[in-house]
Formats: sequence, C-alpha cells, structure tokens
Amino acid sequence: MLSNDPKIAVVLLSGGLDSMVAGGLAREAGYELVALTIDYNQRHRVELQAAARIATVLGARRHIVLPLDLAAFGGSALTADMPVPKDGVGPGIPNTYVPARNTIFLSLTLGLAEVSGANDIFIGVNALDYSGYPDCRPEFIDAFQHLASLATKAGVEGHPVRINAPLQHMSKAAIAREANRLGLDAGMSWSCYDPAPGDQHCGLCDSCRLRSKGFEEAGLPDPTRYAVRP
Repeated sequence: MLSNDPKIAVVLLSGGLDSMVAGGLAREAGYELVALTIDYNQRHRVELQAAARIATVLGARRHIVLPLDLAAFGGSALTADMPVPKDGVGPGIPNTYVPARNTIFLSLTLGLAEVSGANDIFIGVNALDYSGYPDCRPEFIDAFQHLASLATKAGVEGHPVRINAPLQHMSKAAIAREANRLGLDAGMSWSCYDPAPGDQHCGLCDSCRLRSKGFEEAGLPDPTRYAVRP
C-alpha cells in the first residue's frame, strides 16, 4: 500500500550557489523542503538574505535561520578579524576554513531532520572545484552517514536519515549548468567571502574566483555583480 505522506528533506541552505542547486535538486526529486540556515556571525552576512530569497523560490514549507555565534570561537577569516586571502586558489587549507563547520552544521541538520520527520538531508558540498576544506570531501560525508546511523533514534530503529551530497563530484561549471537547467536565477545566490560596498562580490577571494570560472567554463552569462572582475 502506497503512503500518502509527503517526502520531506532538510536542506542546509547557506545562500550560496551550491546549496541553492542542492535544494533545487531535492525539490525536483519530489521532496517537500525544510530549509536550515546557520547565522554563525559570518563576515559575509549578506548570504543570509540570499538564503531567504532562495528558500522562498524553492517553496520551502519552513525556513529556519538559527543563530550560532562561531565568532566566539574565532579561528577563521570568516569569523575573526583576519584578512581574507585574495591571491587565488592555492594548495593547502586557507584561513577561510571554519573549524569543524560542516560537522557542526550537519549535526544540527540531523536533529532538525528527526524532528521534521525527514528521511533525507541535502547539502551542497563539492570536492572538485573548491578551496580544499576537509569537511567537503566524500570521506567526510561517508563518515557522517555512519554517524547518523549510530547517533539517532531513527538510525537505531533501522531507518537512518540519508545524507545526500549531489554536487560532490561536479565541477563548478556543471553546477552553474544545473542551476540554469533547474530554472534557478543564480543571481539570487551569494558566494563572496568579503563583500564589497553596495552588496557586490569582491571578485578576488577563492569563492568569487571559483564562481566566475564556473560560469565562464559553462558558457553561461554570469549574473554576479563584482567589484573587481575575477
């Protein structure tokens, strides 16, 4: 007998291009969406406004913006008074890495999924065109999936929440194409780590460079307003 209960997914929605596309793919797959955005007192707080716009366009049944002041910890150019690198994407882990961010965020998302009756979580992590963050790698997602099966009531009862990372092995160009295919306006999203005056992307941080490269390689117009063209 088929169930009439809706499929529910919790989308970890930062306001960036990747999380927007992950949410769009969840919607396309027939899920009702609960969106979770973490206000961690990030430098680029304008992304919170982007997340609100995207949640509305995706038709999320609920959008939670959860305050969690990681600036109290510091340790990252996104949460402390240290310069954001502007010299291009290089080797090693840059200082824009926020210690254990995706571990913290996914733990909160997992709790919300259980409360919401969601069997799935969608997260827009990517390990191809990215800045080398350790918590974006497939090994991390696999390990968190194992944790979800052990650490929750749902997991113990035999139906653990699934962690979906549909962009994991996609290039930024492929992600830009997916946004276009899904009919999502990429201009709604925000990627820049160090916003310029007038709510412009700086154009020089890792995230801006990767975003611009993606649209260029996809052969699509880049709707982003940059203070400096990457």
